[in-house]
Amino acid sequence: MTHQNFETQLDAYLDGELAAVDVRELETHLAECPDCARFHQGRVALRAAIHAHLPVFPAPDALRERVREALRATPREHFARRVVGPAIWRSLALAASFAVVALGSWRLAQRRAGAETLAQEVLASHVRSLMPGHLTDVLSSDQHTVKPWFNGKLDFSPPVHDFSGRGFPLIGGRLDYVGGRPVAALVYGRRQHLINVFLWPAVGAAPGGPAAVTHQGYRLLHWTTSDYTCWVVSDLAPPELDDFGALLRWSDSIAAPPM
Repeated sequence: MTHQNFETQLDAYLDGELAAVDVRELETHLAECPDCARFHQGRVALRAAIHAHLPVFPAPDALRERVREALRATPREHFARRVVGPAIWRSLALAASFAVVALGSWRLAQRRAGAETLAQEVLASHVRSLMPGHLTDVLSSDQHTVKPWFNGKLDFSPPVHDFSGRGFPLIGGRLDYVGGRPVAALVYGRRQHLINVFLWPAVGAAPGGPAAVTHQGYRLLHWTTSDYTCWVVSDLAPPELDDFGALLRWSDSIAAPPM
């Protein structure tokens, strides 16, 4: 089976319309060809996105009957000469429209999947930091000690603030690895709770947020500015962590001062 034959038969295979002998040949090719296997996975994801995100508008029974009556009343020669050509173009235009919408839905699903993966990485880094000896590389409540510590270790200089006066003292910082790159991790405290703040440059990302998600009893806040992507994670109660997030955004001159 060639790649061209594979692509032309894949839709029939996914619709269950392929002959048994062709099914065996296609599945053998899938097992042996990584490129076609990835293409197959992408097509499955696209179909899933279409089913998940495109609304279905069934035609009313009265409309169906009118269409049937019109078709029965139209002479076959007239239909072949006057209807088939425009119908083909209308069908192609409709198919192209569905393809554009489906592609947008697939991209949206891909972005959501990427955000979910990133949230899991951030949470895993937070949980790992709670193990003995993993919380900080530089242990200090002095922002003027923590910030210079990152010099030469990252390709950016993260903003560091001490919020001791607001009940969120700085504990220290460390290097971490999230989303396929080294990031700055700043650690803050709130009574017996620990807060991790992950920062890295917002390259090519549009400003947005804040947004919040909850995983395994932990609350995660994230937003993007023109300079940085920021994730905050803790088991602190949501109202208090939201206050901390607002304080952090205000200190970086991103949002108005919190009330």
